Amino acid sequence: MKAIIIGAGIGGMCAAIALKRCGIDSEVYEAVKEIKPVGAAISIWPNGVKCLNYLGMKEALRAIGGPMQSMAYKDYQNAETLTQFSLDPLVQDSGERPYPVARAELQAMLLHSWGFDNVQFGKRVSRVEQKSDGVTAFFEDGSEAHGDLLIACDGTHSVVRQFVLGYASERRYAGYVNWNGLVEIDESLAPANQWTTFVGEGKRVSLMPIAGNRFYFFFDVPLPKGLAEDRISLRDDLSRYFAGWAAPVQQLIAQLNPETTNRVEIHDIEPFAQLVKGRVALLGDAAHSTTPDIGQGGCAAMEDAVVLAMTLHCNSLGIDDALLRYQHKRADRVKDLVLKARKRCDVTHAKDPAITAEWYAGLKQETGERIISGMCETIRGGPLA
Repeated sequence: MKAIIIGAGIGGMCAAIALKRCGIDSEVYEAVKEIKPVGAAISIWPNGVKCLNYLGMKEALRAIGGPMQSMAYKDYQNAETLTQFSLDPLVQDSGERPYPVARAELQAMLLHSWGFDNVQFGKRVSRVEQKSDGVTAFFEDGSEAHGDLLIACDGTHSVVRQFVLGYASERRYAGYVNWNGLVEIDESLAPANQWTTFVGEGKRVSLMPIAGNRFYFFFDVPLPKGLAEDRISLRDDLSRYFAGWAAPVQQLIAQLNPETTNRVEIHDIEPFAQLVKGRVALLGDAAHSTTPDIGQGGCAAMEDAVVLAMTLHCNSLGIDDALLRYQHKRADRVKDLVLKARKRCDVTHAKDPAITAEWYAGLKQETGERIISGMCETIRGGPLA
């Protein structure tokens, strides 16, 4: 059996490694000539950590993961702590720690595990065709690839998705802009072992520790789509949006590097139930493009990869049947994650100001038990829970 994998991002690399573990050959094709990870960092929660452990990267992940041991919310104006609590109950419930990691280092870890030379770069897929006994991918450079099945890991702008669904899915603007990047850890900004988030006015500013004595930071602001903002105006834009916010926020704006800070308009896609068509399967953002509000986008792709490989390995009724079983196992799970993230997004970014004000007030009475319970429920839905 040979799989064609379209895309060498998180989903594509995890799929290739998972299939190899199950004795299935793969060829990986990536559209760009050089992978530049989108976003500065990513939080890998215990469900994703367990998938990477299963794929043989337990120690490698710990080497690049940050020591996130607690979580806190702070008032946007005076930096008063609204709630602060240990993440140990999450670890005890799930059996793993969460690890925030730099996206570039995660991508390098995955490429190293698979083999950089085993990825064919500069191969942008234009269309796919399938027959009863296989699939052909056609690339823009005129070349072709043939396999027994094709796994589309070509991201939120997936070309293959339309082939599977039979229609072009539209991305939905979530209503806010996210700025993200990395800065050196400074305890005057936040504790070095804590995920710290300042909230107010439907906005947030977050800092997470990653390896290398760095914070992953991000700013969220509800804004119209398509504003003419770029790196040149970045610091001025943030200073305007966060005028009157607490001193650590002002200090973070002053310390960040505009040249390495990303500005992203956040989108998702309405969940859909069909993840496969014959011998073609969607995986990762191609199958479930979500907002980052519960930190499960990358973890969901890791889950997809593990479930797909296990299903192909354990099925004796053929590839078509195995892919339908993959769809059955994943469709409801990923729909739940997309809609949970959307709900969290709306509360955080004041889609209904009264509901968001109620959330702010509730944080002052929060012990951490309710927040961790919600996280644990999400994590338990993973295939290796």
